[in-house]
Amino acid sequence: MKSLINAFKESLAQSGLLLDLTPEHIFVCVSIALVCSLLIYAVYRLFYRGSCYSENFNLLLIMTTLVTTFIIMTISANIVLSLGMVGSLSIIRFRSAVKDPLDVGFLFWAVAVGITCGAGLYQVALLCTFFIAVVYVLAMLLRFGVKRYLVVIKYETSAKDGVMQALSGVNYSLKNSIVSRSGNELTLQVRSKKKSAALADTLMAMPGVESVMFVEYTGDN
Repeated sequence: MKSLINAFKESLAQSGLLLDLTPEHIFVCVSIALVCSLLIYAVYRLFYRGSCYSENFNLLLIMTTLVTTFIIMTISANIVLSLGMVGSLSIIRFRSAVKDPLDVGFLFWAVAVGITCGAGLYQVALLCTFFIAVVYVLAMLLRFGVKRYLVVIKYETSAKDGVMQALSGVNYSLKNSIVSRSGNELTLQVRSKKKSAALADTLMAMPGVESVMFVEYTGDN
């Protein structure tokens, strides 16, 4: 039995499937993973468009990349240990809810960089990280300037015609409408490149309008 295991290990070593973890190899893997993770960190920080930026989550992206890198290096160097890691990692469960769907994409990006760096595929890690960063930045720049707001307007019934006239040139969709004896309330989703202050001033200048509230809408729950 031992001879069979030794023969299996020798065949793997000769096939080149197992990596030789020299200090130079470890340093190169971790360094490239760090460079790629810093690029992910910069893209997330500079182009985040969610409701609340989290520095802790951004640091988690760097840690995830580095941790995944040395896990994959360990698996690539020892086939027996890799089987044990598969069993131990399968029992891990994460209960933290990710609010923004884009955060999931950044997590997968960090894990993918860690896997490719740990496997020694440095060119793949660098080129794909740069390509994804360019695609994401271009996507953010194309939608730059176009903002979505949730607008809550409270007004008296007598001011309804004036409010509707002020909203006639605005791209909006009705989300909620409340009609009561004391007054009316509209909740709208407005999509505009213009500043919200101009529309708010126009509405507040009308007689019968009690309040106007603008909240930038990012799609987060």
